[in-house]
Parts: sequence; structure tokens; C-alpha cells
Amino acid sequence: METATIENGEAAVWSRVMEQEKHNLSPKAARALLEIRFSKADKARMNHLARKNQEGLLSDKERGELEAYVKVGDVLSLLHLKARKSLKS
Repeated sequence: METATIENGEAAVWSRVMEQEKHNLSPKAARALLEIRFSKADKARMNHLARKNQEGLLSDKERGELEAYVKVGDVLSLLHLKARKSLKS
């Protein structure tokens, strides 16, 4: 018997959690989630780190910081997707 392989990266796990139809958000909760965004300072920092990364100039500490921004951004994107889906239903 073959077993299905389940992708276990953080983004894949979050995606499966957020796609569950039984967990629809109230309109008020969905709108509140859509208001959560990165600040201008954080966006500027992410852009700075991304440029340094493209140039191969990131320190290990900066690489960890950029990875943290990416992880938070992934979760935030999934939350926003769930919120938009909830508002459509």
C-alpha cells in the first residue's frame, strides 16, 4: 500500500490549517485580520536586507532576520487569504 507524502514545511502546514472550511471567520474577524500589515519601517528593512542578499552581502545575523521576515510574511499571507475567502462566503 502506498502512502501519500505530506509536505511538512511551515508554509505547507499553515496552508493546510488555514484551508479548513470548517474554520470560517466572522466578517468582523476577517476585516480585522486584513488590517494587519508590516509597518513602513519593517518594509524598508526587508527591502534593504533583500538588496544585500541579492548582492551576497548578508551577515549570518541579517540572513536570520530576513528569514524571520519571510516566515512572518508567509503566515500573514495565509491569514489574509483565509480572511478574503471568509468574506466571500
